[in-house]
Amino acid sequence: MKNCCYVLFALMAVVCNAQNKQVLYGLKETPQSVLLNPGIEVPQKVHFGIPFLSQIHVNAGSSGVTVFDIFGASDLDINQRIRSKIFELSDKDFFTATQQLELFNIGWRSKGDIYFSGGIYQELDFISYFPRDLAILAWEGNRDYLDYPFDLGQLSVTADLTTVYHFGVNKQLANRLTVGVRGKVYSNMLNISSTNNTGTFTTSLDTDGVNIYDHTVTDANVTVQTSGVASLEEKNGAGEVAGSVLGRAFFGGNLGVGIDIGATYHVSDRITATASVLDIGAVFHTKDVETYNAEGSYTLNGIELIFPPLNQGEATIPYFGNLEDEIEEEIPIDTLTSGYTRWRPLKVNASAEYGFGNIFGGGECDCRNPGASQTWQQAVGVQYYAIARPKGPQMAGTIYYRRTFTEGLSAKATYTVDSFSASNVGLGVVANVGKLNMFLAADNLLTYGNIAKAKSVSLQLGFNIIIDE
Repeated sequence: MKNCCYVLFALMAVVCNAQNKQVLYGLKETPQSVLLNPGIEVPQKVHFGIPFLSQIHVNAGSSGVTVFDIFGASDLDINQRIRSKIFELSDKDFFTATQQLELFNIGWRSKGDIYFSGGIYQELDFISYFPRDLAILAWEGNRDYLDYPFDLGQLSVTADLTTVYHFGVNKQLANRLTVGVRGKVYSNMLNISSTNNTGTFTTSLDTDGVNIYDHTVTDANVTVQTSGVASLEEKNGAGEVAGSVLGRAFFGGNLGVGIDIGATYHVSDRITATASVLDIGAVFHTKDVETYNAEGSYTLNGIELIFPPLNQGEATIPYFGNLEDEIEEEIPIDTLTSGYTRWRPLKVNASAEYGFGNIFGGGECDCRNPGASQTWQQAVGVQYYAIARPKGPQMAGTIYYRRTFTEGLSAKATYTVDSFSASNVGLGVVANVGKLNMFLAADNLLTYGNIAKAKSVSLQLGFNIIIDE
């Protein structure tokens, strides 16, 4: 259990945006856009992703605090800054980190005008909500919080390391409608999750005169589920651990299945609507599973000291040791090895776009490439994004401007309002040099003068080979 906690808190220590790729979404000039909408219009006949370089994506964010808030220049010492942020944040604030590395990607158009695509990518997805009550208890102690029920249910964290194998089909059904579907097989390498916890911890004055204080845990039910973690305790050194984890990437981990669906519809010659639903699926954890559960209620009146603040240093250690021993004795931690199922974080994208200016592309019919369609030189649009999370969906709204400069150069500028910021400006550029396709996308550009002040950062880049003829 302690080793599991070490792994959990190590993940929480990652510089902590959900998986929104608002800049890349709808940029059909790059093959990776079909992963965000299986029903996007695909202009090329064939594409090959350059292995390990076709898509690199990193994304980290915190909804309520920045690195600068804690470590930036200030007249306040760091302890005062930490305390201030603990009380500013709520249990709905969160820290996230996501990362994707595409290992392999390929696509081709058949004689029947069906575009097939498939590949493999690795993904890390981490989110932790801020356990405000527990942070106050640890930092302040409970001297000034008698009869206050500290909520154990505020602990909510999930972390997944997964390899995804996917294969999709995309078909233009009519001049106005293109649809697509993508099947996925997940090979999960590591999972740690602790959600839907309940219970309270309360300190009150003892009424029977035996001791000064009573410490009461009421209706506690705290669960930590893990898979792929327990067996790592038997490994010697980082090399063996890395080898064991990577071995699960090729169908050696806990397996799951899912699908993506999407569509593009031309409402008129100038107005286009798109939508996609991604990761409708689950992973079934049956291998190397350990679940730790602590459940029950108890009142501790054998320790007379008040719970001291965390920042008093070594003086707190004996108390913490006694308290931990008492809790484990009264509410034992059960270790279970039964399997469990984790649903993938469902994602929804939608957009509406108005095109104007000149027209690029094949118009209503391009006999050399039936999948191609006309592209307005300029367009403005709106996008919606949502992702399912343990404490409810997280959503974002985007307005954007897209421009095609030449057949081989296009760009998209975005303005996004999300859980992190109301001033997220992003920019993406796609360029073709011969058959080499390159893209670069980033957001929160206004903070790049001092990245420590950003609540979220995101960067995507990739290199592909595209054949249009």
